[in-house]
Amino acid sequence: MVKSAPVDRVSRRGTGGSSYYGRQTVKAANYTTRLTNLRKRLVAENLDAILVSHLPHVRYLCGYSGSNGLMFVTAKKAYFFTDFRYTEQAKKEVRRAKVIVDQRDLLKNLPKHTEAGQPRLKIGFQANYVTHATFGKLRHTLSRALFADATGVVEALAMVKDADEIAAIQKAAEIADQGFYEVLEYIKPGVREMEVAAELEYTMKMAGSENPAFETIVASGHRAALPHGIASTKKIDKGDFVTLDFGATYKGYVSDMTRTVVVGKPTSRQLKVYNLVRRAQKAALNKIRAGITGVAADAAARKVIERAGHKKAFGHGLGHGIGMFVHEGPGLGPQSTDTLARNMVVTVEPGVYFKGWGGVRIEDDVVVMPRGVKILTQAERALIRV
Repeated sequence: MVKSAPVDRVSRRGTGGSSYYGRQTVKAANYTTRLTNLRKRLVAENLDAILVSHLPHVRYLCGYSGSNGLMFVTAKKAYFFTDFRYTEQAKKEVRRAKVIVDQRDLLKNLPKHTEAGQPRLKIGFQANYVTHATFGKLRHTLSRALFADATGVVEALAMVKDADEIAAIQKAAEIADQGFYEVLEYIKPGVREMEVAAELEYTMKMAGSENPAFETIVASGHRAALPHGIASTKKIDKGDFVTLDFGATYKGYVSDMTRTVVVGKPTSRQLKVYNLVRRAQKAALNKIRAGITGVAADAAARKVIERAGHKKAFGHGLGHGIGMFVHEGPGLGPQSTDTLARNMVVTVEPGVYFKGWGGVRIEDDVVVMPRGVKILTQAERALIRV
């Protein structure tokens, strides 16, 4: 055991951490409230209706988790479209919207089933998620409508989470914590990074994850200098830092955490760099609360790293929002335009990277509260020796 810095050997599985909302069952979401809030945004954006085609946003608004579906929402009505393959699934999942089962081309009969064909109806559409060809088809189908880019309308609503969403993210975080502790027993010299990634994803799947939240990052030795070093065929060596960046998915909601461990006894430089990143993260965690900006949150961690003389080694932002997406608003970084609000869920992930040597990142998921944060990911933050 190294006495000059906190280093823990792995001796257990599971986190033992306490849950923010308790280990509760995730309830059905309040889709009525979400649609009410969406309609308020339509008024603010001077829109008569919105066509929601991005599937995660469809799921957010009505609960549908299939691969072909869209919603058309007006001031008084909500319609959900899918095809024959998802008839039974839609009956079970869709809430607060009229289910219309049609052909696979869901746009073709919009005017037949909804008010979309009315002349000069101003319809918002999600331009960031619509191809040029699809928009051409939309304009042809609804030739009398007026169209406006409504990208950001649903995203703005989804930034602030309700209790059911936070409970789902909490569960995804608990699954990731469990996967982390189990995979530590697998990390050893001679094992390839991609094998560690596969084992980690398997353990999370067995613990209840629907899918990996994103492509798992496992970067060892000099490759730990790559912030997004997707697992490779490189074999882990004794003395390597190993950075693991991964997440689970539960009820459509994701977690996103990073831990850096060391294989064998750490060097003095490894200890120094690791403890620097840990101090930077603590500074940010102590700073974050409702009402501060994403810039201020980032600055709290960045100041610690810059004072240590490693300004150029921290080249990315402090964090980002998570929910149904692994990257969503708000942003925490030098260019952020966001202000944090209660019940936003964000990552806090400072890191430093040195080409040819390696790097360290520590990342946790937190709920923004009026006077601080509640940390959802509970895995050990002290340097773990495997």
